[in-house]
Amino acid sequence: MLSAIEKKEIEEAFKDYRFEQAACIEALKIVQRRRGWVSDEDIKDIAAFLEMSPDELDSIATFYSLIFRRPVGRHIIFVCDSVSCWVMGYEKIVAYLKTTLGVDWGGTSSDGRFTLLPTACIGECERAPAILIDDMVYGDLDERKIEEILSGYE
Repeated sequence: MLSAIEKKEIEEAFKDYRFEQAACIEALKIVQRRRGWVSDEDIKDIAAFLEMSPDELDSIATFYSLIFRRPVGRHIIFVCDSVSCWVMGYEKIVAYLKTTLGVDWGGTSSDGRFTLLPTACIGECERAPAILIDDMVYGDLDERKIEEILSGYE
């Protein structure tokens, strides 16, 4: 069930759209921001609130890679897989992250801290290889720097 705060935030988003259903991506983001991911029950609740079918909303939710349809870690590590990052050591960085976190792509570390995902260019070609954790971009990476970065996250 959507909370009163979530409903209020979604209704606030309606102002930016001609039709309430057009606010569906914003509604998904609002729920995810509060809950960490969007469950099947959340899809049903949001769809009902927006007067959409759950299937319609699910097709939208699964299209966008930044809407998480299963539980994720407290922090999402997006590894840039652009050409620049590949040339500058992407494979070594990915191998180190997978080993350090004990996960493969899409996996979450056993402590629930991190989920590891690939992503297209994050615009840091001059500092390749680069990663994005939550809203922070880190570049010029090597194993030591990654270790320092990860230690700063609870």
